[in-house]
Amino acid sequence: MGVFRYDNKYAAPTKEQRERYMRGEPEEHVFGEDEEILLIVYDEAAYLKDDRENVRILFTGIHDKQKVHDEIRRMLEEHAQKKQGPREFSSGDR
Repeated sequence: MGVFRYDNKYAAPTKEQRERYMRGEPEEHVFGEDEEILLIVYDEAAYLKDDRENVRILFTGIHDKQKVHDEIRRMLEEHAQKKQGPREFSSGDR
């Protein structure tokens, strides 16, 4: 069906999207060291919230809903890389 990405925490799914996809009994899971990633699984959708980056992603339909685990892995790797901090530049002479 589709993947909808919202690049700030105030641009959440529309009322129509909530009524259409975000129905049923939700199941919540948290990820990350500080539990900054929240996954809410519905019957026909998965909603992913990353509070560190203020990103929200709505995965709808059976096929796109399965992509949520790849996105969680990517987010966790990205957070780990940012936590390590910027690497210093070193010249080839060292």
